[in-house]
Amino acid sequence: MTGMVTTPEAVPVCAAALCAGAALWWSAGRADGARRARLLLAGGPATAPVAGAVPPWVDEWLTRLRRLWRTRREAVCVPIGCVVALLGASLLPLLIAVAAMPLVRRWLRARRLGRERERREAAVIEFCGVLAGELRAGRQPAEVLAGLAQPDLGPSWPEVAAAARFGGDVPGALRAVGRQPGAEGLNGVAACWRVAVDGGAGLADGLERVAGALRADRDQREELYAQLAGTRTTAVMLALLPVFGLLMGSALGASPLWVLLHSPAGLGALAVGGLLECAGLWWTARIVRAARGISGEARA
Repeated sequence: MTGMVTTPEAVPVCAAALCAGAALWWSAGRADGARRARLLLAGGPATAPVAGAVPPWVDEWLTRLRRLWRTRREAVCVPIGCVVALLGASLLPLLIAVAAMPLVRRWLRARRLGRERERREAAVIEFCGVLAGELRAGRQPAEVLAGLAQPDLGPSWPEVAAAARFGGDVPGALRAVGRQPGAEGLNGVAACWRVAVDGGAGLADGLERVAGALRADRDQREELYAQLAGTRTTAVMLALLPVFGLLMGSALGASPLWVLLHSPAGLGALAVGGLLECAGLWWTARIVRAARGISGEARA
């Protein structure tokens, strides 16, 4: 773990390598997009070769890397751990980075699910507004519902359109789609459909009330997020302070990474600091969850 030798020249070399890789990735993406645009405007095939383009093997590897970034973003922990391990002449940062991958994967999955929930909620509100407007224009509910496409509401939505087109159980199909996180408003739509499907005006009124309630709930949640933005920003800044301290120490020539990774006192400080960092992030997340829970009880 201590057989590696770190020199001051390693820092600019690693930074230059990372910048070159990022520039190559970005330029390849731009070149590929520009090439396709020129070919499409010229009326030629999108796969025709262009002189001076990126070599095929480079483009293939960059495509694989971009696909890996879209599907396995937590893998970025490994190159970061490698760079820190190189600068600190120790394998400990690499081991920590590998151990952190499941936590990063869980965090990224939670963010993705949150974005999907917000998209479904917005799609339900839009669906209620469009359906109510069409009903007030004199169209039949089943006719409107059969022609609406809602890709953000998941792969089960075509079952709703099929039920409306062929006289099936539309409320049941709506409730089935409403089991997804963020699509709970469809349960209210199903209730309105069951009691007022024979009168378009009554159904339109119910849909507008459902849309208004969902919109008010979303606005209240966004207001809560805005109020918690200061707390979350403070937590992020406090979490990044140790990184700034290491950078300042390295700029002053104190070799903080070497002290942390190659001395008993440094290893102890690293362990205690890591525990305190995790405890602070956990406590901040607990405060945010408690505030969201209080907000949810107030809405109920």
